[in-house]
Amino acid sequence: MLTLGFFFLLRPGEYASSTNPDSTPFRLQDIHLWRHNTKLAHLQCPITDLYSTTFACLEFTNQKNGVRGELIGLSRSGNPAFCPVASLVTRIIHLRAYAAQPNTPLYTYFYDTWQAVTTDMLTKELRAAISTLGPVVGLHPAEISIRSLRASGAMALLCAHVDTDRIRLLGRWRSDEMLRYLHVQAYPVVADLAPAMLQHGHFNLIPNIP
Repeated sequence: MLTLGFFFLLRPGEYASSTNPDSTPFRLQDIHLWRHNTKLAHLQCPITDLYSTTFACLEFTNQKNGVRGELIGLSRSGNPAFCPVASLVTRIIHLRAYAAQPNTPLYTYFYDTWQAVTTDMLTKELRAAISTLGPVVGLHPAEISIRSLRASGAMALLCAHVDTDRIRLLGRWRSDEMLRYLHVQAYPVVADLAPAMLQHGHFNLIPNIP
């Protein structure tokens, strides 16, 4: 669920159980899978077909800031463990193994009984990771929560020099609100600014002559 939240720039209530009454999680039936140009029937196709998925989408039904029926999709990341497509396939296989209904939230899992991955559980996991890795990246566990994933995914795209319009499209930001999530102190964002200013800082103004 952490992988899905990061790559799809999701809000916590879309991929984890939350006490927020406005939470509208994605469900098993909201997934769409493709193997190249072939759409897969993910609720009943063979598991071998699921593993061959190359592109995966989530369909908006009543999620906040989502257009009903709109799809957001991603291809494989190239990492077998940290991949949005592989994570969705894993979710499908688990839910199908226990005969989950199509309207089952993706955060549901079966362990003796049906249970839910909560926002508190995911925040705890993130903070445990930061306790180990935090000093390397300049973070403290108290600074991190489940809401950090959406900003982290957007920052990763910005550091990869992805156009901000494309980031807004993926994250369904309808204004420059997205800028509040981005951190100007990220090294890849600012590392080449001074040389660029030096190289391109010589210019002439067009005379303001009627």
